[in-house]
Amino acid sequence: MSEVNSPPRPASASPGGGPPGGDSPASGGKGRRGGGPSGEGTSRVGGWTGFVTARPRLALLAALVLTALAVFAGGGVADRMGSGGWEDPAAESTYATEAVERAFPASQPNLLLLVDAGRAGVDDPAVAAEAARLAKHLAAEDGVTGVGSYWQTKAPALRAEDGRHALIAARIEGDEKTAAEVLDRIAPTFRGEHGPVEVSVGGPVAVQHEMTTIIQEDLLRAELIALPVTLVLLVMVFGSAVAALLPLGVGIVAILGTNAVLRGITEFADVSVFAQNLTIALGLGLAIDYALFIVRRFREELAGGAEVRDALGATLRTAGRTVLFSALTVAVSLAAMLVFPQYFLRSFAYAGIAVVLLAAAAALILLPAALMILGHRVNALDLRRLFRPGRGDAAAAGAPDQAQEGGAGWGRFAGLVMRRAPLFAFATVIGLVLLGLPFLGVKFGTPDDRQLPSTAESHIVQQEIRDGFPGSPTGGLEVFVEPAAGAASGPTPAQYAQYRDRIAALPGVLRVDGPVTAGTSAYFTVLPEGEAVGEQAQQLVHELRDVSAPFDTSVTGRAAVLEDSKAAIADRLPLALAIIAVVTLLLVFLLTGSVLIPVQAVVLNALSLSAMFGAVVWVFQDGNLSELLSFTSTGDIETTLPVLMFCIAFGLSMDYGVFLLSRIKEEHDRTGDHEHAVRFGLQRTGGLITAAAVILAVVMVAIGTSRVTNTKMLGLGIALAVLMDAMVVRSLLVPAVMKLTGAATWWAPRPLRRFHERFGLSEGEISPTSRQPEETAGGAAPAAEERDGVKV
Repeated sequence: MSEVNSPPRPASASPGGGPPGGDSPASGGKGRRGGGPSGEGTSRVGGWTGFVTARPRLALLAALVLTALAVFAGGGVADRMGSGGWEDPAAESTYATEAVERAFPASQPNLLLLVDAGRAGVDDPAVAAEAARLAKHLAAEDGVTGVGSYWQTKAPALRAEDGRHALIAARIEGDEKTAAEVLDRIAPTFRGEHGPVEVSVGGPVAVQHEMTTIIQEDLLRAELIALPVTLVLLVMVFGSAVAALLPLGVGIVAILGTNAVLRGITEFADVSVFAQNLTIALGLGLAIDYALFIVRRFREELAGGAEVRDALGATLRTAGRTVLFSALTVAVSLAAMLVFPQYFLRSFAYAGIAVVLLAAAAALILLPAALMILGHRVNALDLRRLFRPGRGDAAAAGAPDQAQEGGAGWGRFAGLVMRRAPLFAFATVIGLVLLGLPFLGVKFGTPDDRQLPSTAESHIVQQEIRDGFPGSPTGGLEVFVEPAAGAASGPTPAQYAQYRDRIAALPGVLRVDGPVTAGTSAYFTVLPEGEAVGEQAQQLVHELRDVSAPFDTSVTGRAAVLEDSKAAIADRLPLALAIIAVVTLLLVFLLTGSVLIPVQAVVLNALSLSAMFGAVVWVFQDGNLSELLSFTSTGDIETTLPVLMFCIAFGLSMDYGVFLLSRIKEEHDRTGDHEHAVRFGLQRTGGLITAAAVILAVVMVAIGTSRVTNTKMLGLGIALAVLMDAMVVRSLLVPAVMKLTGAATWWAPRPLRRFHERFGLSEGEISPTSRQPEETAGGAAPAAEERDGVKV
């Protein structure tokens, strides 16, 4: 029998007392009556297990109080969140935007009133009089400045080419929250019929406000969809209604706690309203994953004859440590988004880290306390007896759940895959690569009104402007001008005129307005041809920045924000990927003691995401299935979304990978048989991972029913990635690759072996009930001598 590089240490040897479940060795002793997993009936239980088993009701009471406080603390968090955050705060475009707003407060309209004059036309005297009255009324509203209209300026950009529509433009001052309050107050006054005209409300501030409102409504609907469906699936997995309620309770605690954390973060940092989607999805998904793993292992130990306290100790030493390790890997993937300057991405890091750690804490603190109180009653209320007579008695005796019952089938399937390992490995890799090919044609853009449903008022207004107006009143580029450092005076009119001529001569420029001056500062408005953020406008940003001038210039506008955002992501992406890769490699090495397995984990996890990225481009950028999914394709993908989706999906892939690898490692340490360990690992976790993936996919699809395209893309994309990882990568690619690498899978150089022996994580002692001969795919494990549960 081959030597095991890194045999597991007894639980008492874990550094620093070990993770939750760091019980004394006595709690894991062998030879207990009935083949139980955790020692004799008089065994001592220490560490965290000792606390929760000694005072479970106190632990649950404390959790209940903290949850109630979280409900109070997290109330109204959505009202404090923003709907932006895609720009780089240190970028040139951000500086220019703030400078123009300071020097020219009324220069950048964010509110548009679309005036429909019908057949009379916008130049009809009655229409002009009513439009002038509306503009005067708007200018008198508190918080509104810079009101202008076609009838006042005769600017061509404010008049539709059909002569039936024209615009009144204004700016609502203040931050997003203040602007939303002003809009709520004034919009009903101006919306609707006014004599000979009909008015619709649009503009960036209306788009952002409507997006925030719709997201909050959609989140509520997603919860109403996800919770009952998830409960039904959990009942199908566990059979027992009592066991099914436990993961749901853990998820609700994690969600409420994260809302409280986000409420606190809004006091000193901007947080995107989109982060609430991640809170719901991961709060339910990961809490259910962790609770599934722990409850399933607990029931398995009970079924083997262990007493409740001993079963709980064995569960926390094995599944509990895996959950803690998994939470760390997911948190690291999400934490990588903190390196990006956009608060949209940082918001998901805040929410993700909080919800992952809270889900793990609830699974390792509240769940064991509940299991200690319930004991064998965790199998109560077996609803399967309604459809399969006789199931009730089996469940009461501690029968395995549905995910475990299919274990033999998973073991046989793993054997089949390993017998044809080259074929399965090659076919799976080629298939995933082909599915990811559409991502090679990705085009990046900024979110706009087309994120909203086609029936949204602000979307209708902006679509009318796109289709019928020459250029976009809010889509132009602004060039802010200020004296060069050390200049004795401001620019002269002749210098302004010369600079304007240079801008007008650039290709792709429709019109140049300005300069508008204030003291020694000025700004020009440049309207590009085509889309406000199209490729031509993006190219124009670089050309404007290259135009020579005797003064300092900075360019802003939507296309400039997009270019700066792409540059910021490209600059920070290598660091984010390096953080994810290095920490993942280290953590997986600490779990397995292998050099090859961490590399396999990173490569296979990244490969599993190819289908998600390909689908995102094929569906949401290219517009395929747009009618079925009810969204408007913009022809591009918002710049930050691929980064966000990668970090989330990679973390979730590692979550499932850790569950599988920990069980393979446990069995390999016990038997030293590589192929048997792979079969056994898939046999024991295949059904569990599949069930967890399906439940998480249901939650993500519920999020994906949102009417906002980015949220729909996030939910459906992650759901696809989760299912592909669980059903393709974990089922086909992992066993095939591990078969091909053979015994070398567990190799590590001597210095790293010593490092792992000292600092590595282990599953603790192995329960006899964690492996039953009749369940092994290849028959009983080879006989071998064991000392203290370690294969030698």
